[in-house]
Amino acid sequence: MKGKKSNRMIAALMSASMGIAAIPAIAPAAISAETSDASSKVVFSTDFEDGDVSAFTNRGENDTTVLSASDEAAVSGSTSMLASGRSKDWNGPAFRLDDKLKPYTEYYISAKIKGRYYTNATFSFQYTNSDGETKYSNLVQNLSGSDWMSVENVKVSFTDEMTDVFVYFEGGQDDIFIDDFVVTEAAQVEIEQDIPGLKDVFASDFKVGTALTPAALSSKPTMDIVEKHFSGSITAGNEMKPDAVLNQAACQAYFEETGDDTVPQISFSAAKPLLNYCQKNNIPVRVHTLVWHSQTPDWFFKEGYAADGEWVSKEKMLKRMENYIKAYFETLTELYPDIDFYACDVVNEAWTDGGAPRNPGEQGNGGSSNSAWVQVFGDNSFIEPAFTYARKYAPEGCKLYYNDYNEYMDGKLNAIVEMATDLKEKGLIDGIGMQSHLDARQSLDAAFPSVSMYNKALDKYCELGLDIQVTELDATTPENPTEADFKVQADYYKGIWDAIYAHKDNISAVVVWGVTDDGSWRAKQYPLLFDADYKAKPAFYSIVEGREVPTPEVKYGDADCDGN
Repeated sequence: MKGKKSNRMIAALMSASMGIAAIPAIAPAAISAETSDASSKVVFSTDFEDGDVSAFTNRGENDTTVLSASDEAAVSGSTSMLASGRSKDWNGPAFRLDDKLKPYTEYYISAKIKGRYYTNATFSFQYTNSDGETKYSNLVQNLSGSDWMSVENVKVSFTDEMTDVFVYFEGGQDDIFIDDFVVTEAAQVEIEQDIPGLKDVFASDFKVGTALTPAALSSKPTMDIVEKHFSGSITAGNEMKPDAVLNQAACQAYFEETGDDTVPQISFSAAKPLLNYCQKNNIPVRVHTLVWHSQTPDWFFKEGYAADGEWVSKEKMLKRMENYIKAYFETLTELYPDIDFYACDVVNEAWTDGGAPRNPGEQGNGGSSNSAWVQVFGDNSFIEPAFTYARKYAPEGCKLYYNDYNEYMDGKLNAIVEMATDLKEKGLIDGIGMQSHLDARQSLDAAFPSVSMYNKALDKYCELGLDIQVTELDATTPENPTEADFKVQADYYKGIWDAIYAHKDNISAVVVWGVTDDGSWRAKQYPLLFDADYKAKPAFYSIVEGREVPTPEVKYGDADCDGN
């Protein structure tokens, strides 16, 4: 039976003006008992047995949720918190973090949730950035079932540049019950210092880097791994994509003031924590990404920047595109003149797997595979002007790339080669970004793509005489993997990395898409080189086995084609 405990703070509480950033929108990999128990510092806990729900609120004046203590359902004991009267999917109970927790500190959140009739919920967060914009993302999705569902040890952390920070439950309009809500401060974990650093092992061959979100900056062990293994290159996970950079309110205000709706207004407030870190630590940055069908708001393609406006003409969109790319680079280099923005994904994912342009249409709130660029231009004719403007405005030394996934499938590969050949002849492109979101599966025979298929794609891109960068590398296992699955993953990583190494004279960077499994966008399938306890996995050792840290002067590969 649960004890009669009240909401309690077991740590010095911080006041306002903090913020949160968190792991990507996917259920996180489990944190081991070794990591979570080692912290043993609960900073907030309630089982609602005392009837007190005051630490929670609904999500503002337009949220009709009513919060109360209820004896209708409980995990144990007799009481939980009931969120009733929900009239919208986004309505729900919210817990504010920035008046209770410390910035730049990692926490785990656990809770139980149950729908009155059926559980169908998402655990999410929101914060306000330095431009006053409210940002939202999911922490754990698909909390679905007929009984209590668990949120277990979800990592959250935040910087002091964000305000009005909440985690909350949303989804559906059914009444929901919340119980056993616990926030635990993570223990400080020492990473393995007796293993070679990836960036050092391959220092003579190519940059080795990773992708980060601002949340990572609050995790000392995560950043210790970045410093040791991945500080050759940093890519912002989401914070430099169009939806994070374009500011609708500012665009509409500029239009109202000037009558000109061809000059998009941008802000790098979301990326500021990451860029500050890279500037302070002299880490090169990959710009990801300028022109993309996904994570580009539909209003960017509409008259007056209105979500319900008419589509603009091709001529107007060309003006917007040029002014957007110009402002992007000019603002970036003005704010961070000392950062080496050495590469940029100018266009991202423009081709289908079959090698055709995407279907025209809106992204909508949920996102889709449709392309508003194709909607306006009719085809992929927007690609050449995007590279033309990027070449005109990119900082000196910034190489320009086309970036895509499934880049080893014949239809897409052939379309990319044809496109890149034309752009190369016009002096507009420097390289190809191979995302390399791979799947090790249960055996090397079942892996997709096969090592042979991946190697053939490298050969094909190499023949273009352009630079190659592996931009988003990860390789999934089956869910709930066994030791045998991790052995297969290790063998697969070794095969892929050996193929990359064989083409090292043509490859200037390899970027692993994330640091630890639990922070990956594919967390349920454990795709990275380090686990949730910050320990190197068999895949890591398969890559470094037999290799020594070089002593000669660092010299990264160029774009001459002589790989195997």
